[in-house]
Amino acid sequence: MTGQQGLAAQPRVIAGRYTLLVELGRGGMGVVWRAQDTVIGRQVAIKELHLPEGIAPQERRVLEERVLREARTAGRLNDPAVVTVFDVVAENGMTYIVMELVEAATLSTLIERHGPLPPDRVASIALQALSALDCAHQAGVVHRDVKPGNLMVTPGGRVKLTDFGIAQAVDDPRLTTSGSIIGSPAYMAPERLHGHEASPASDLWALGATLCYAVEGANPYERSTTAATLNAIMTEVPRLSRAHGTLAAVITGLLMPDPAARLTGPQARAMLERAAAQPTPPHGFGPSQVTVSHTQPTAAAKKPPARKLAVAGAVVAALALFTAGVFTGRWLFTDTPPVALAETVTFGAGGAMREFKLDQGQCGDNFLGQNVQVGYTDCADEHAVEVFAEGSPFGSVDKIPYPGDEWLRAYALDFCTLHFKSERVPLASKDSQLLYAAVVPTAGEWKVEADGKGARGIACVLWNKDRSQLTERVIAK
Repeated sequence: MTGQQGLAAQPRVIAGRYTLLVELGRGGMGVVWRAQDTVIGRQVAIKELHLPEGIAPQERRVLEERVLREARTAGRLNDPAVVTVFDVVAENGMTYIVMELVEAATLSTLIERHGPLPPDRVASIALQALSALDCAHQAGVVHRDVKPGNLMVTPGGRVKLTDFGIAQAVDDPRLTTSGSIIGSPAYMAPERLHGHEASPASDLWALGATLCYAVEGANPYERSTTAATLNAIMTEVPRLSRAHGTLAAVITGLLMPDPAARLTGPQARAMLERAAAQPTPPHGFGPSQVTVSHTQPTAAAKKPPARKLAVAGAVVAALALFTAGVFTGRWLFTDTPPVALAETVTFGAGGAMREFKLDQGQCGDNFLGQNVQVGYTDCADEHAVEVFAEGSPFGSVDKIPYPGDEWLRAYALDFCTLHFKSERVPLASKDSQLLYAAVVPTAGEWKVEADGKGARGIACVLWNKDRSQLTERVIAK
């Protein structure tokens, strides 16, 4: 652990074995020390609970219990990316947590000093952080405060997730003080602002915001006031400028506002792991291919305005999916196509349909087919089809040639499959009752210029397998 260093006024010994050497840092709940374990002969970090004066006794007990829970929680976790807890000491009315000493700067310190990190480095950080969270979530633990200040990164690239002090075991009663929401506002998932409990999905959203900060140099939601920050989280869609391919896909997938449609940790990890082994797609836009500037960023580059985080305005989170199955010859969930999957439909010049203009969440008055026109109809009325997801593999990249029919179909099939199998389509009998298909533009319809005429996006459409009319909306609002 690092921080502003200062020598202790007098050496103190805790529990007869831990000699406090140097103060490493302090925060709202205590002081962190470098200490020498005289029994084992190693240096450790010790977190000393140090609550401000004037806290009511009841709240003091809650805060003390929270720190004790940190020790119990972190002590249950065994992952290279989690800071290890060695011991807990209660002495002279104080509580001390003895932890692994990590000689590293926090991610927030790295960005403040050096500006945005190269995308390949951020992808490595993402994999390690996802491993730590997966370990915690499998143990029934929600971190609740994932942010750059709680990710430590060594010069060699190792990552450690720390500060489970406000973590909550799923089977423990919730502890708060004065009914407050615990966590950092700019890294708080939308559902938490709606009053829902912290969950593994909200940890993953916070990681998405953290990775966005790492690669872009700014939190996409942070504003000058807390109220404005929370409003941005609820209403705005972040846009990326420095990340493309898999990294952009993972970030946007983790930042989906709807937790039911958000990427899970295992899905995000699988995408990043597969990306390294995949060949580069057409025109150089590989899963991890990005343009990286090696010049020292200016102050403005370190913290660009949120509105100038400029690539994937149209890229919804499920953009993430094109790396999961493309070029591998395998489906996301099985070795064979899902039973509810129908044949992909093309639209535009040379396609099965002349045009397709429905957007995500809209309903159509006709089924997909050769030379069929599908018009908009109110989802509250009987309807033939619903668009349950939409996305683009390249977002608003200024200019990109048509990637090829096979590549685009593979992207679209994986994209639609993951969304169909998610809670975006909550119907329990969906595999037996429904069919779904990807709708993709033809080469003649493809929009080479980002602001040109045509289309780059794909749509995912569902309907009743027996082609009867849908009498109510199927997809989750």
